[in-house]
Amino acid sequence: MDKSIFLGGAGDDYSQPQSLTLKYANRHGLIAGATGTGKTVTLQILAEGFSEAGVPVFLSDVKGDLSGLAKAGSDTHKLHQAFQDRAVRIGLQDYAYAACPVTFWDLFGQQGHPVRTTVTEMGPLLLSRLMDLSEAQEGILNIAFRVADEEGMPLLDLKDLQALLVWIGENRAQLSLRYGNVSTASIGAIQRRLLVLENQGGTNLFGEPALELTDLMRTDENGRGMVNILASDKLMGAPRLYATFLLWLLSELFEELPEVGDPDKPKLVFFFDEAHLLFEDAPKVLVDKVEQVARLIRSKGVGVYFISQNPADIPEDILGQLGNRVQHALRAFTARDRKNLRLAAETYRENPAFDTEAAIREVGVGEAVTSMLQKKGVPGIVERTLIRPPGSQLGPITEDERQAILSSSPMQSKYGRLKDRKSAFEILQTRAEKAAQDAAKAEEQEETKTVAEREFATARRYSGGRVGRSSSRVLRKKDTFATAMSEAVIKELKGTTGRRIVRGILGGLFRGR
Repeated sequence: MDKSIFLGGAGDDYSQPQSLTLKYANRHGLIAGATGTGKTVTLQILAEGFSEAGVPVFLSDVKGDLSGLAKAGSDTHKLHQAFQDRAVRIGLQDYAYAACPVTFWDLFGQQGHPVRTTVTEMGPLLLSRLMDLSEAQEGILNIAFRVADEEGMPLLDLKDLQALLVWIGENRAQLSLRYGNVSTASIGAIQRRLLVLENQGGTNLFGEPALELTDLMRTDENGRGMVNILASDKLMGAPRLYATFLLWLLSELFEELPEVGDPDKPKLVFFFDEAHLLFEDAPKVLVDKVEQVARLIRSKGVGVYFISQNPADIPEDILGQLGNRVQHALRAFTARDRKNLRLAAETYRENPAFDTEAAIREVGVGEAVTSMLQKKGVPGIVERTLIRPPGSQLGPITEDERQAILSSSPMQSKYGRLKDRKSAFEILQTRAEKAAQDAAKAEEQEETKTVAEREFATARRYSGGRVGRSSSRVLRKKDTFATAMSEAVIKELKGTTGRRIVRGILGGLFRGR
């Protein structure tokens, strides 16, 4: 019999078990419903089930409630008796409180271990999406990545990219001949967007040591899958940064993990909360990328579950790939709400026992309309389901408890300290310093020249090539009258007339002798 995760009781009396089969868990899923209808608890019990089955989980904690996964529930909780009664009603015989092995992560490094990647790993497409660049600006960003690759300059953090853009601006004339027009206006616009990204905390995302995906796919000593919780309550203040980071993580999983076909259980399950942020104002090329990753990543053994208020938030092509669905109540106060409710109901396999549209509208808190994949991946008949109670604590843990978990984690020594090795910023800085030193050396040499050498250099520039005569006149001592007369006589004697005179004088002397 295939292993499964018990979700709750189905049927009129909720006595029929409704479960998620692990073999089909990598075929993705959807958790939808209006605010306050129980999406967070459903996410919590799914994370518990996957962890117990030895499947690592990555999820984002948008409201700060999911940290309770790290602590077992308590008999003193106000809902203790309600949980016990529900467990009996749905036939959950072995219900008990238990904690999950948890690792906390945080892009800002405050509520979890720092999560970093490099600018190179993020790539120009996702960076352009993150900064909302125009087509021309995205083109310059692609040029920057190409130049960095050809020049051997690693792009690790934002200051590397900023320094490289300055260098590109200074050398835009040469680069434009090879790559096309490089305008200073576009470079300036990118630099301003990078500044905004810095102000939103994006500096913390880029750097080393970069996150290794294997650290998200660990199990504890008992074989339970690690539940990786990304603290996202502050991150939601920069929704584009949040969505881009999760999309990058999904893309990295797709690129690095090997093909495994259809495993008995997933290698990792990825929960994407507030999924509508991924698709709002997203260019078509990015939506196509998400669709491609969602379609192909299941063969890598990764299951992706989107959590959103309304199924209409998910593009239709992607929604069609989400086979496991938990639909909490939807409100229908306006014509648009009713239309979305009807569309949501039409995506389920009908159950003759009840009207799906009415059920989605009527289910209470802690209830849902569910449909799980069955044998051969066929969607199951839609069922009204009473969701099982969680075994871990409902609500957040204390700050002291969080810090205790962080300090005892092996990830603290690996990711706790930022490393800054030689990269594009340092390489360009070294080049600039060398150029400045060469210029200073040349200026110093110029100042140490003698007055005569500078005059010689000046005369050489304006002599038209007659350097010897010009310089000899400059360097010659002031002529005297006697010296001038002697030189004139010697010059004359060297000539034809002079030779005749000499011969005449010598001939007369010999004849006389």
